[in-house]
Amino acid sequence: MLTHFLQTRPTLQPETYWRSLHYFNLFRLIVAGTFSVAYPLLGIVEPFGVYNPSLFYAISLVYVIFAMLMVVPIAVRWPRFNLLLNAQVSADILFIVLLMHASGGIQSGLGLLMLGPLAATGMVSRGRLAMFHAAVASVAILLEQTYQVLGLAGNPRDYLQTSLTSMGFFATSGLAYVLTKRLTATENLAQKQSVDLANLAQVNQLVIQGMQDGVLVVDGSGRVRQHNGEAEKLLGKPPAIWSKLLLNDYFPELSICLRRWNADRRNNRFELTAPATGKRLQAHFTAIGSDELLGTVIFLEDLSLMRERAQQLKLAALGRLTANIAHEIRNPLSAINHATELLQEEPGKDATQARLLQIIHDNTHRLDRIVQDVLQLNRRDRSTPEVIDLNATLHQFAERFCQTDKIPVETVVLEAEDGLTVDFDRQHLDRVLWNLCRNAWRFCRREAGSIRLAASRAALGSIVQLEVSDDGEGVEEALQAQLFEPFFTTDSTGTGLGLYIARELCDANGAALDYVETGRGARFRIRFVKESM
Repeated sequence: MLTHFLQTRPTLQPETYWRSLHYFNLFRLIVAGTFSVAYPLLGIVEPFGVYNPSLFYAISLVYVIFAMLMVVPIAVRWPRFNLLLNAQVSADILFIVLLMHASGGIQSGLGLLMLGPLAATGMVSRGRLAMFHAAVASVAILLEQTYQVLGLAGNPRDYLQTSLTSMGFFATSGLAYVLTKRLTATENLAQKQSVDLANLAQVNQLVIQGMQDGVLVVDGSGRVRQHNGEAEKLLGKPPAIWSKLLLNDYFPELSICLRRWNADRRNNRFELTAPATGKRLQAHFTAIGSDELLGTVIFLEDLSLMRERAQQLKLAALGRLTANIAHEIRNPLSAINHATELLQEEPGKDATQARLLQIIHDNTHRLDRIVQDVLQLNRRDRSTPEVIDLNATLHQFAERFCQTDKIPVETVVLEAEDGLTVDFDRQHLDRVLWNLCRNAWRFCRREAGSIRLAASRAALGSIVQLEVSDDGEGVEEALQAQLFEPFFTTDSTGTGLGLYIARELCDANGAALDYVETGRGARFRIRFVKESM
């Protein structure tokens, strides 16, 4: 029952209140213990116990026992805090008044011992009931003095000292109340600021972790205080715990750059190589405040990524320029092709003229295919994805492909699971399949089942994949790395843009196109990351 009671009792006060009450009781035990030990060892020491030594000694022992007993309710946090505090202070007033009485009244000076409990009461209870206990103590010593005057023929002039002592009680309680009130306000403000600082620290950590650049926060002594995951990727795993890591031990060259920047802050960008990862980095520094001792924020950028982004911008600009040039070429090219066809229809041509006109005609067609490919490549970002039933789409495509290029129907074999749907631009998917299947037809054996289209769900996860394969000789290992490069081709009549455009269109639709080494024939796999649910 007791265990159940202790587990279910309400804790109405913070732990600091009970801790203060514990120290208050320890003070009580020391005072009472001093009196109880001093009397048997030293005897009567004026003015303590001069009026009634046996009463003084008995009260001291009872006071010690009371202090020892108070350890238990404080430890188990029972009863309620305010009730226990009032009981203890009331007992202190009673015991001290009895000790005063046994020592001859107010003249003994023991009344000043009440200043301790009264001050402690104001501080432990955070200012509440301080004046009440001061009034109780004043009334108690006034009653004791009245008993001295009326019952023991005491000196009425001692009322002055009693009054002054009572005033001291109120002054002490009032001062404890004011100080405790200010202390409470300060604690509340500190607690609120600590919450704000904790929230701000969490926000800063989230911002730092979300940055694409590496971030290190270094204090004035060169110790790393904060970092983000990108910094660890760029610099490598540290040899020690981050909180105990010195920048000079982790990255000496960066530490040297920091010292150089502190000496001359006009130069704020340094290029250096991370020893652990070998990555080329650019570092720039920002001081925390105006004092160097507050620390520095170090931003780290991967120069390879910066160059890659710059290269992408250049390629994008070049692509737009190429598309514009291709658009301007179309009209003159069409005119040349039309004029060639008219000349081919003219009678009286010899064999040499006919051959030259055919060369012009074939090459204008080849240039026209290149122009069409370049224009298609410029439109790769204009994708309008839609939900596509892969099984039905593949059957429709195979039928059109065989009819258009006059390929026997049995050459193309379809293997597609039912219910596979993907988000993809329909025209882009048709162009990708057309490029892959034309390549497969060009290099296959042109027998039944030479071209195979297989759609299925990947073994891991729910990603849909589509494979286009043939039974030809495959791609040489030395050439596989160049397959998707623009203008790379092994066919003299090809443009070298088919596979490059196919991969770009897949990227524009959130898919991935790769070549799969199988040992025989060629196989290309499209992984549709954006599956329709």
